[in-house]
Amino acid sequence: MNKWLKKSIELAEQKDYLDRLQDVYKLPVNKKRELDETVWQNVLHSFKNSDDQNLLKALLQLELFPIKHSFVSYFRRDSSAIDQNPKTVAEIAGILYSMGIEEIKVRCEEPKETNRQIGPLFSNFLTNTDFGIKKLSLEQFEATTEDALLMGSDNVQKKYAAEKLGYKRNKGLDFLARINNKCIIGEAKFLTDFGGHQNAQLDDAFSTLKAETENAETILILDGVLYIPNTGKMYQTITHKYCNENIMSAVLLKEYIMEKLNEA
Repeated sequence: MNKWLKKSIELAEQKDYLDRLQDVYKLPVNKKRELDETVWQNVLHSFKNSDDQNLLKALLQLELFPIKHSFVSYFRRDSSAIDQNPKTVAEIAGILYSMGIEEIKVRCEEPKETNRQIGPLFSNFLTNTDFGIKKLSLEQFEATTEDALLMGSDNVQKKYAAEKLGYKRNKGLDFLARINNKCIIGEAKFLTDFGGHQNAQLDDAFSTLKAETENAETILILDGVLYIPNTGKMYQTITHKYCNENIMSAVLLKEYIMEKLNEA
């Protein structure tokens, strides 16, 4: 088994794994969503007057619609459909009236789900952590052969990897470094649970791992439930099919970089 994967599994078995992981994925305290006062007044007026169409139109101007319904996304993308489908509008409005205006407000103000906020946190971790090498913009990175982290958006890193490293996948990257004249590219994911969507996220990461490159090493920076020993797909896949690949926790990333620096 790859030593970094082995270390990651051992790390996850320690009681303070999640405490250490908070240094990477430190989630902010979720606050209620702020509602635009003008829009909310339109919601109140439409609700009071049982104006089905304008109630939906007003609620669709808010970030979060108060109920899950299969046709809400369609209405968001084509508001003219509200006027053309009165039966469907009446059905959704009936659910809203039965909830009451206070419950509607509570649901519209619900904080963002934490898993929707995880994406930028790894980038913040790279920015705020001392890895023992320089952190350079694209222009600086291309102008030198020094050991460095390329700091930029996932698309900036993808563009560099495609142009300079033969990276063939049309998918952004989360990590790109040059150490001892060899580039390392990677993708970072925090898998919060078992199941279909999270399995798909892991499969997406494996596609990056298998992507064609030239003179580049690929790593996966993975965290979460996948390191918990069990008979499920995640654990079995990393410990069998991909057991010899560079898969590691973000907690170990600095140690990995320091070892690479000392390989010269």
